[in-house]
Amino acid sequence: MTDNDTISAIATAVGEGGIGIVRISGNKAVAIANRLFSSKSGKQAARIVSHQVVYGDIIDPESGETVDEVLLILMRAPRSYTREDVVEIHCHGGPVPLQRILELTLVLGSRLAEPGEFTKRAFLHGRLDLAQAEAVIDIIRSKTDASLKTAVGNLSGLLSTEIKHLRHVILSMIAQLEAAIDFPEEDIEEAAAADVAQLIIQVQADVDKLLATAQTGRILREGLATVIIGKPNVGKSSLLNALLRETRAIVTDIPGTTRDSIEEYVNIRGIPLKIIDTAGIHETTDIVERIGVEKAKALVKQADLVLLLLDASMPLAPEDRAILELLAGQQAIIIVNKSDLPPLLDFTALEQYSGNRLVVRTSITLGEGLAELEEIIANLVYQGQVSQGEAAFVNNVRHADALRQTNQRLAEALATIERGLPPDCVVVDLRAAWEKLGEITGDTIGEDIIDQIFAQFCIGK
Repeated sequence: MTDNDTISAIATAVGEGGIGIVRISGNKAVAIANRLFSSKSGKQAARIVSHQVVYGDIIDPESGETVDEVLLILMRAPRSYTREDVVEIHCHGGPVPLQRILELTLVLGSRLAEPGEFTKRAFLHGRLDLAQAEAVIDIIRSKTDASLKTAVGNLSGLLSTEIKHLRHVILSMIAQLEAAIDFPEEDIEEAAAADVAQLIIQVQADVDKLLATAQTGRILREGLATVIIGKPNVGKSSLLNALLRETRAIVTDIPGTTRDSIEEYVNIRGIPLKIIDTAGIHETTDIVERIGVEKAKALVKQADLVLLLLDASMPLAPEDRAILELLAGQQAIIIVNKSDLPPLLDFTALEQYSGNRLVVRTSITLGEGLAELEEIIANLVYQGQVSQGEAAFVNNVRHADALRQTNQRLAEALATIERGLPPDCVVVDLRAAWEKLGEITGDTIGEDIIDQIFAQFCIGK
């Protein structure tokens, strides 16, 4: 990217729609619009007042042909998304008019924007820091209101404010120690080291507080990978349908109806569950069923949460106990279904094999116990934390890794103080922690990482 480039792209989703948008950004944006746009009032695009909507037509300057009637918005620098001159052409949302208008902008001197290049320019021009820029793609990809609120909170600067505060505190520690180095005759090194040690402990606690939100934040961003397992015909597909509140999986009384996994996103109290209904786990000679069973066992090991269904109207069988053994090391909820039927399941025996896991009694056909199940899932995800939107949430693996490395550097600085080493040795560790935090906001990060982050965006954003 160069400052002289003018970029353009289709900013709306592929397909048909009521409105489509072609976005242009750069120092040639207004000139390009001036060549293409003919307002109904006769006013040239270059004379349009910034941030006003004007009605007119897009005209092919070569042929004089009218391509589409449009609304044009001109946003002059620096009061735009990229802090460059930006023009948005709102046309009819079909692929043909959008492509024709885009091609005309390219002919007149723009180039096709790279993925995320509009937001990258907003970052490079200081409108957003890197954490805020990453929140933009989180907003686009959000699957529930909760994940949207978390992303909007980070876009508004909740996380960035926390990070900048911590960097300021670390910088004040560095200044305090460097003052002790510069004025050795004042004999303040020992006092400065003691003060810095207390501040390090406080910053570590604040970093730990942020890291405590990382698991919840990741789930809200990516979804809770949830696998439903159990023997055939215990109600796995019925549970999926009940959580979806629609008929997605085929349900019959014939065991083995589900032979392969079915994956769907389910909204549970604002939490996106990437839920997978698996084939019933049992011994079988059917080759297709056997593949489905092995796949179900493999999915259990990859899951964030396992929902194990048992049948309350049947005794605990050896197959059930074998499935319970698959839960070793996994977070799981045991759901005893068909509780409306005469009970034959021995709950005392179940307790011996459950590993003290939560047990929920349900009747999926009657809709009983589902509200309790949803409440348990929500509590597992939030773990007593404040709801999203009220505080900063770490929802990005890159951010969490930088915070962990920050704490490691702070621990090294504390150990250096405890060993009585000179202040300049402590400063080295503190500066490393300060730089690690800067990677989150983009203040201390390499261009290759920046390129990698924005490559994940869609073209036009």
